[in-house]
Amino acid sequence: MSELRFVRLGFGEDAVEYREAWQKQREVHASRFADEIPDTCLLLEHQPVYTAGRRTEDSERPLDGTPVIDVDRGGKITWHGPGQLVGYPILKLPRPVDVIAHVRRLEDALIATCAEFGVETSRVEGRSGVWVLGDPVEERPSFGGLSLDFDPRLQDDEFDPRLNGPEYAPSNAGQRREDRKLAAIGIRIAKGVSMHGFSLNVNPDNTWFDRIVPCGIRDAGVASLAGELGRDVTIEEVLPVVEKHLRQVMEAAVLLPREVGEAAPGTPDTEAPAEAEKAPV
Repeated sequence: MSELRFVRLGFGEDAVEYREAWQKQREVHASRFADEIPDTCLLLEHQPVYTAGRRTEDSERPLDGTPVIDVDRGGKITWHGPGQLVGYPILKLPRPVDVIAHVRRLEDALIATCAEFGVETSRVEGRSGVWVLGDPVEERPSFGGLSLDFDPRLQDDEFDPRLNGPEYAPSNAGQRREDRKLAAIGIRIAKGVSMHGFSLNVNPDNTWFDRIVPCGIRDAGVASLAGELGRDVTIEEVLPVVEKHLRQVMEAAVLLPREVGEAAPGTPDTEAPAEAEKAPV
């Protein structure tokens, strides 16, 4: 793969409003498709916002009517905001596009980033993104009087953690020693060029996630580097490490098209629309 260019759009007081960044993505996407620029990764921090991918259900949105921006990526609803590093790799990929291989490369770079900070992360089968794995169910402590033997989330597909107190809140998954997502991935491939990307929780207020069903997942939660390490970690610290590992993974990748006739397996957070190569989501 060719050299990857990074563009830092704004952080902290200069955090970028979501629609502004979305429009910037479109402009860079058009330029990359026309071969006017090299592969480019936009890096930024967003002002607080909820965004919903194409598969989001009404039952996963904020109950209080908080505005949500519906976007053209795969996946479901999530939050972006202060303390979260967002990356939009806009890359030209060989067609027909192997969407899953692209997602796996992003995961590899983020897993390596977390490891450099001393946090062991992994993948979870059937769930994209980067995860801190929890303890086996039988070894988890009771939390707030919750008996794991009678955890209603295991019996009720419609269980709503937003209505049932802090013991079920996604932000408290670490205290429950459950699986918890440290980095989320949601992408779109249009005309063979990727859009959207990843969000890495560095030191955000994770209670923002308690107002939604993050990524539509009811039986796990969210994490951050700062929370897992028990110390402050800043975007400034993490930024060069993410750039290093993204560059290493992407520039070393041997990009191959998906074999014609091969079913393109999807993950919950991928979208390859009709104008590109279709992949189930």
